[in-house]
Amino acid sequence: MKTKLITALCALAMLSMSVNTASAASGDDLKVAADVLVVRPVCLAATVVGSGLFVLALPIAAISRSVKKTAHVLVVVPARATFTRHLGDMEALEDY
Repeated sequence: MKTKLITALCALAMLSMSVNTASAASGDDLKVAADVLVVRPVCLAATVVGSGLFVLALPIAAISRSVKKTAHVLVVVPARATFTRHLGDMEALEDY
């Protein structure tokens, strides 16, 4: 019984930490709709493709000791553009 309680509390803690706090950056509904319908799916596809390319490039990156830079460019940047940017904030895409 004690193990089930601890497991449930850990699961609840993990779920509460993963709450997405992204909200609309401005009141412009068109930007938000374009972001949700077009930009986010494209950024998600870029994250998936970048992850695959990273796996393929990993041996070469390991030899040249540029694994962190390769991972940052191919995986982290598209993932940040997909998951951490506020909805409708198209100007933030320039930073990525």
